[in-house]
Amino acid sequence: MEKIKYTNLDETLYKTTLPNGLQINLLPKPGFHKTYAVLTTDFGALDLAFVPRGQKELVTMPAGIAHFLEHKMFEKADHDAFELFGEYGASANAYTSFTRTSYLFSTTRYLKENLDILLDFVQDPYFSASSVAKEQGIIGQEIQMYADEPNWRVYTALLQAMYPNQALSNDIAGTIESISEITADMLYQNYETFYHPSNMNLFVVGNIEPENVLTWIEENQNAKEFSAPAAIERGAVTLNEPVVAHTDLALTVQRPKVAIGVRGFDAVPAGQAGLKYSLVASMLLDLLLGDTAKRYLDLYNDGIIDDSFSYDFELQRGFHFATISGETNETEAFVTAVHDILNNAKANLQESMSEFELVKKEAIGSTLSMLNSLEATANQYDGELFDGANLLDEVALLESVTFADILAVADEFIGQGQIATVVVNPQTV
Repeated sequence: MEKIKYTNLDETLYKTTLPNGLQINLLPKPGFHKTYAVLTTDFGALDLAFVPRGQKELVTMPAGIAHFLEHKMFEKADHDAFELFGEYGASANAYTSFTRTSYLFSTTRYLKENLDILLDFVQDPYFSASSVAKEQGIIGQEIQMYADEPNWRVYTALLQAMYPNQALSNDIAGTIESISEITADMLYQNYETFYHPSNMNLFVVGNIEPENVLTWIEENQNAKEFSAPAAIERGAVTLNEPVVAHTDLALTVQRPKVAIGVRGFDAVPAGQAGLKYSLVASMLLDLLLGDTAKRYLDLYNDGIIDDSFSYDFELQRGFHFATISGETNETEAFVTAVHDILNNAKANLQESMSEFELVKKEAIGSTLSMLNSLEATANQYDGELFDGANLLDEVALLESVTFADILAVADEFIGQGQIATVVVNPQTV
């Protein structure tokens, strides 16, 4: 195993890749009682078009199939994987994003047994026509439940405005119509293409002995047969269509809501430089919109924004964007102010230059705090998105950030980006 020592954090990450292609990352955390393991495939809601393993023609799948597959993986012919985790005292879960699907558990005992359960249930698919039909009903109810959630509706509307007519504009769970098209054969096609070990990584963090854990994983994997690793051919993701600048919605909300998105069109660098870009973009938003920024204080004191105001930066495989949202009775003033801040980002940054070191220290402190969370440490790992760079690399990268880096990302991301706005007003009866 390769040992990567982070002397600034007194941490050592153990890495290796098994002959079947499965990437292993082991991070011992002496003193913790719990261990957390997450098995992730580089496959998410965005991956609707691809060439199935062993075939030559591109196929397109119904929206929501990655999330549907995640649900179905737990159910087997004669048992449910959740029950097995429960027998060994572990808490299990799973989630699907636009670019990844992860299966995880946490436990304070029986680590070997729970690792076997995790690897076995993810590597032993069972789909039938009847179980797919049953799941269509379950997920259909989930979709309807989210349709009643205003914040989710606003977020989805903002994605549709930023990425019109593209896979990113689909709800991760799909629609009732799209999931009704899913069949057991489709699930097997997706599984065989994207769930090969060479497209997956396993991250284990906690009070572990890395050599012992690797031996357990190798024993599990050596007892199984896998086809040879093969490159995955994904369909091209078209991201060139311009954003929809303004969208009005009427929903059952008490107060109006505004969501503004900045869609990046610039090229994000690969590897650690990409991770640094993501960190700098987040600091950029802190300087422009954080609670120490002069414009934030002015807007807060004027009653245009309140404690519901928030912002975030998202970077995944093939896309990146920022979201800014809040509840306000002054929707026009909110939109005008945020657009002005974004359109004059460099001038506003110059006014906030004195806050740069404070924002940087806060970012480092937040990262160090996350390192005390096993869940955050494992879930922040994005595999090959940043060439294996992870949360442990972030402190050193943040320390290297200069104010010039902030100005450069403002130029690239906001300067070349496009802004979409969604305004939600209370529905009148």
